[in-house]
This record gives sequence, C-alpha cells and structure tokens, in this order.
Amino acid sequence: MRKPRTTAALILAGTIIVTAGCGSSTGNNANNASNAGGSANSSNAGASNNAAGSAADTKPVTFSFFGADASPNWNNMQDEVGKEITAKTGVTIKAEYAVTGGGTDKISLMAASGEYPDLVFAKGDIDKLVDAGAMIDLTDLIDKYAPNLKKVYGDYMQRLKYSSDDQAIYVLPTNDAVNTTYFDAGGGFELQQRVLKELGYPKINTLDDYEKALKDYVAKNPTTDGKPTIPLTLDTDDWRIMITGTNPAFEATGLPDDGEYYINQDTYEASLHIKRPEEREYFRWLNKLFNEGLLDKEAFVQKSDQYKSKIASGRVLGLIDQEWGYADAENSLKSKDDGAYTYAHMPVTLSADYKDHSFAPTGFMAGWGIGITTSCKDPVRAIKFLDWLASDEGQVLRNWGVEGKDYTVENGIRTIPADVQKRKTEDNAAFTKDTGIGLYNIFSAHYGDGVKDSTGSYYTTNFPDQIVAGYTQAEKDTLKAYGATTWKDLFPKESEFKVRPYGAAWNTPAPTDSDYSVIYKKAEDIIWKKIPEAVLAKTADFDKVYDNMLKQLDDVGTKKMEQMYTKAIQDRVKQWQG
Repeated sequence: MRKPRTTAALILAGTIIVTAGCGSSTGNNANNASNAGGSANSSNAGASNNAAGSAADTKPVTFSFFGADASPNWNNMQDEVGKEITAKTGVTIKAEYAVTGGGTDKISLMAASGEYPDLVFAKGDIDKLVDAGAMIDLTDLIDKYAPNLKKVYGDYMQRLKYSSDDQAIYVLPTNDAVNTTYFDAGGGFELQQRVLKELGYPKINTLDDYEKALKDYVAKNPTTDGKPTIPLTLDTDDWRIMITGTNPAFEATGLPDDGEYYINQDTYEASLHIKRPEEREYFRWLNKLFNEGLLDKEAFVQKSDQYKSKIASGRVLGLIDQEWGYADAENSLKSKDDGAYTYAHMPVTLSADYKDHSFAPTGFMAGWGIGITTSCKDPVRAIKFLDWLASDEGQVLRNWGVEGKDYTVENGIRTIPADVQKRKTEDNAAFTKDTGIGLYNIFSAHYGDGVKDSTGSYYTTNFPDQIVAGYTQAEKDTLKAYGATTWKDLFPKESEFKVRPYGAAWNTPAPTDSDYSVIYKKAEDIIWKKIPEAVLAKTADFDKVYDNMLKQLDDVGTKKMEQMYTKAIQDRVKQWQG
C-alpha cells in the first residue's frame, strides 16, 4: 500500500526553522565549485526572471543527486557550465549516476532502505519512490517560488500531475523538452557512408534493401584495416536489448514507440507488441542474417563497451540503434576520411506496406524528470535552484555554454564559432566534458529545439543551419545524393500522423499493483531470453522457439498485465484531456 506522501504545505511550514540547505553546506568559494518552430511566449519574461523565482540566496550549498541514466562525461561541475551555475546560484551538485541497468536496482534499494538523495531522476521507476513516500508533492513549491517553471510548462501543467487518482506533482519533467520541433533523425537503420557511396547510393527502404547493401559491400570488402568486416552488430547488454533488439521490430512494422506495448489507437487497449505476427517476421529476418553470417555472432553476448569498441574500429557497416547509444564511439570516426565511417540514418521497414513512425507526434509527454525527496532539508532553496535553471539565463547557459568561449552574439543572434563547432563535431566527448554543454538539462525544465527566446535566438543549438554545420563532409555527400538536407528529410513527416493523446506509452506510470510488477518482470525475462534464442536458432527451429516464447508469455499471465496497463493508458488520456 502506498505510504502517505509528504505535502508541500508541511514541508514549507517546516522550513521556517531550517538554516542549512539540502545536503551539506560547503566552505568553498562559489566561483571554485554549475510551439514548434516558433518563439516562446516572452510577454512575462522579465517577471519570470525576478528574484522571487531566481536563486537569490547564493550561500554555498550542496545537493546530493542520483540519476538513473549514465552520464560518462560528468565532471563534478568542474566544467565551464558547472562552474558558472555554482557562481550564479551557490549550488554544487554531488551526483551519482547509474552505470548499468537504468538505475532500477539502486532505486529499489532506496525505496526499501528509506535513504534518499536530495534530488532524484528515477526515470520509469519513480513509482517505487512514490509508493515508499519518498517524494515531496511540488505543487505548492512551484506555485510560490517557481515562475520560470510555470512559464516553461505553461498550458501543460496539468500533465505534470502523477495520475488521475493522485494529483500530486512529484517530478519536474526534464526528459522531454517543451514545444520541440525535430529537425534531424537519430534513429532508424544505420549504414556507413562508405557503404552507400561505393554502392552508388542505392535506395534503402526495406529490410531486403538493407540486407542487400550489407551483403554486396562485405563481399567486395571482407576486411577493414586488415581485420574482418562486421556487416551488422547489436548492443543487447541488459536493458539495451530493448533499444537495438526488440524495439526495431515495431519500428520496422509501422508502429510508433510505445515501449513494450502496442496501443490500439481507437480503443487505447494495450498488448505486448512482441506478440504481433508481423514482428515474428522481423525476427525471422534477423535469424536469416545470422545464419548467413551477416549478423555478428557476438551480438547477443557482448557488453556495451565491446559493442562501442567495434564501432570505433570502423569495421561495423550497419547498426540498428539510436544515435545516443553509439555516439561516443562514432565521434572517434568523424575525422577519418572526411567521416566516411560515420552512419547514415534510414527509415527501413519490413516491406513497402509499412511506414516508419519515428516522427509520429506525441505532444509534450511530461513523465520522466527530477524530484525533491523527503530527505531534502530545504526544499524551498532546491525549488528556487531548479527554477533558476529554467530561466532564460539558465537555459542559454545549459545549452550554449559561456558567452565569449562557446558562442558569440552577432547582430543580436547567438552563433557558434567555426573552431568551436569543429571541436564539438570531431571530439564531442572531450568538448562536453570540458564545457558541460548538454549535461544539465536533466536538472530542470527546458524548451525544445525550434523555440526562440525574446532576442530571436534559438534556446538550443539544434536547428537546421547548426545541424548541417555539424555534419562531416561524407554525411553531406550522402544527403546530397538522396536529395536531402538532414537525415529527417528521408523519413515520413509528422504531418502524416495524428498526435497520440497519451503521449507515449513508455512514459506512462506503470500500475502500482504488485501483480503487475511481478508479471512484467517475468515477461521481460522471457523476452530477453527467448528473442536471442530465436534469432540464433537454426532456420528450421525458429518458429518452434518463437511459439514457445508466446506460450510462456501467456502462461505467466500477460493478459492480466495488459488489462492493467490498458487502464493506465485510458486513465492518462482522460487526465490529459482535463
């Protein structure tokens, strides 16, 4: 049963006698320790940046924080942005990030022990902390101390509420930016630029097209730099099996990303997408590639660092991944042969009967974000800090860096100098670690790509001109050959799809019933075991293994789980409709 939550009213009353901030105060000098396509509504921009919402109290203070996503470039706020944040606010973040497993084990341990950091980004496991009574309801704090947060979320404040039954606001959504316009594609099926160039830039629309490109190129180029060429590899290490292993099955068969579920768009009924007959045919295709030697034999046993190492070697021709999953490895290839070993993004489907739904719109999804726990001694100082990060000043600093170092202002518009852009493109990991640009969006609300501030500059650096400036020459050559300017131009447009009234199913809080969690874990274990077994099976045994998987899923009660999730989706639709 859910424990009573700590209300903002009680917390606010309690802060009268609190003199220390969340976590421990430090003695260090603050200077030594950080809609679509349109402009943001700036009519109240001045008011939103006043002292009531800013972190006016700049006495040194430390917040402890746990993030359920890895952050390999985190530099303990000793980067340019981090130091500036501390100078402006007095705040230092003492952060711990998950390395593997999406933070699930750590969050579960927190919930069981009752020991929490001051701030937490729990991803989809926030329900565990809510059930444990660990999260503060932020509603009153936002209303009294956070004009910038209210400005950014605007008409979407209703979506911040936890559920239709629980109207508390436990997290500030930070995983999803507000009013985003997507200018580029970072997913799909990837092929190296050198493959496409040598083959004469063939059409790559279907699995057969993709397979033929791999087969034709490796036949001519069996080795790369003296080592065996790898036609296709996957990263199925732990939860990554969903990203490169199972998610591509729905992508290739005409569904939007709703996580592990297929959602009927008329009834909002949920069922495991892996049960769909057409997805069996996707995995049959992977099985064919494996038996023909086109799929890396280590695809289902290698660790993520091995996967990235292979990519960094330049030997891997094809990937089926999201760019954030391999970007660090690809960055090391950008200066080689003008970027010939980097990857193009293609909207590949099972056949011409299906349409890639990568850009099916969700609207602002709210969901995953940062919350303040009951362990925080001064939530008022905490919310003021998070509010400052959401101000125009805070957002520009987080996205652009420090003026004069990372960007200049020309004719009133922010611009990235060519030398800075070159380093950002060719050595992004070092650039990010040194500057801190992009590392702090997890900490507060922010506008998405395509939104402009009152000066006419974009809040983010991801807009068409800047995106193109970041491409290697080989990427530009490939895009030109296909008559495109960015990778997104190759994909079906948002206007071809309807907005899903629940956003995305993976972003919907899971049912809190313990039966749901037990069944889901059993189903996950079955899928993560049987999909690799089916792909690696002899051709004649594929259907036997797949049928056995479906039977096991039925036997553990997935129909009951699907019914519970159906209710969660339907409740979200009602909640978001107000």
